[in-house]
Amino acid sequence: MAPAGTASDTLDRPHFIGIGGAGMSGVAKVLAMRGARVSGSDTKDSPIVGALRELGATVHIGHSAGNLAADATSVVISSAIRDDNLELVTARERGIPVVHRSDALAALMDGARPIAVAGTHGKTTTTSMLAVSLRTLGLDPSYVIGGDLDAPGSSAHHGAGEIFVAEADESDRSFHKYAPEAAIILNVELDHHANYASMDEIYASFETFVRRVRPGGALVISADHPGARELTARVGGRGGHDGLRVLTYGEDAGADVRVLAIEPHGLTSEVTVRLADSLGGAELTFTVSVPGRHYALNAVAALTAGAALDVPAAELAPALASYTGVKRRLQLKGTAAGVQVIDSYAHHPTEIAADLEAIRGGAGEGRVLVVFQPHLFSRTQELGTEMGQALALADASVVMDIYPAREDPVPGVTSALIIDAAARHGADVTAEHDRDAVPELIAGMAKPGDLVLTMGAGDVTDLGPEILGRLQSPEN
Repeated sequence: MAPAGTASDTLDRPHFIGIGGAGMSGVAKVLAMRGARVSGSDTKDSPIVGALRELGATVHIGHSAGNLAADATSVVISSAIRDDNLELVTARERGIPVVHRSDALAALMDGARPIAVAGTHGKTTTTSMLAVSLRTLGLDPSYVIGGDLDAPGSSAHHGAGEIFVAEADESDRSFHKYAPEAAIILNVELDHHANYASMDEIYASFETFVRRVRPGGALVISADHPGARELTARVGGRGGHDGLRVLTYGEDAGADVRVLAIEPHGLTSEVTVRLADSLGGAELTFTVSVPGRHYALNAVAALTAGAALDVPAAELAPALASYTGVKRRLQLKGTAAGVQVIDSYAHHPTEIAADLEAIRGGAGEGRVLVVFQPHLFSRTQELGTEMGQALALADASVVMDIYPAREDPVPGVTSALIIDAAARHGADVTAEHDRDAVPELIAGMAKPGDLVLTMGAGDVTDLGPEILGRLQSPEN
């Protein structure tokens, strides 16, 4: 691969392979808004591709050497792009610089005051909360998020303000490329088993990320999560490096932003926090417009990071209520025959359990039915038992085959690992290998007052409208 250190010099006419992806499309959008002549390709058309075309991007459907323009100044890829991709092969043959998405995003943050949001879970939600609340305050931040806020292509924006908010992805260590003024670390757990063999490797990777925080900057980190507490100890507690300010948040009595109460109110929560004297010492109560304790804690992380960059906490706290969700994060897809259908991106056991607990709190007397699609063979191999245990929190589950994404099958690794574990924990679980049979199966199970949750990081999200359609069918 050609060196990517000069990404900012090669992004005038970039070509994105896989431009429709959640992360890639955001970088492409910001570049297009800054005046770059963007092109790209993807395997299928989508509303996100349409939004990029409206910004002037040229997008080809399908991958072909002919898609790569003769005057392209770079080819932008993610870690999901294989070496034998025709456009990537052609770029290397022509000597066109190949730039990783993370290098392109790092170049976009040059000259800004970046907040980079990291952690095994909750990155998209927390980044979105910051982007929306800062926008509500009129600060016009730039941002790149791993999911759409309210419309296709809304995952990114080029703003006139100083602050740039971005997700920092640990899965392939690409978050080592960023140099934020403030870094948020929500939690630290073992995941991404194709890239990390142990928790020690995970900790080492996050330590490298922390060392990238600008001198005099801030690390905002959970005081409650065991992995985050261990990382705090490893990076020097409250001292840090180069004057790093470590700000903790959570329910722990010693947290700099201490959560005093989280009171659920249906599908919202009321949160009360007390700020340390170094942050003004105030006690604040504000609303979080999405359900669940984990989302409330994400909002507190966002509040702490904003305060670290001198955004008045008393103004930011009420602005956080303007965040009403992001696509695929407990997103209501619709209601039919008295049954609500909600979509969740949860694919790690901790996320599955957290979303099920949040939904349970707002589900009333109805049952919670889950359609779960495991994501990646490597993750299922390592965490299948824990996934099954988490699914036991649902009243009934339908488990689909594994969504492979970028991976090849692993012998002996199937969704049966999850199903068997769920059954051992007393769960009502059904295997369904035929994706097209799922809507009818769920329609036959669901009763008025029930809530159906489509869950996973793959294409299970597409089943929501089909389930609603089947529920509305006169035959149901």
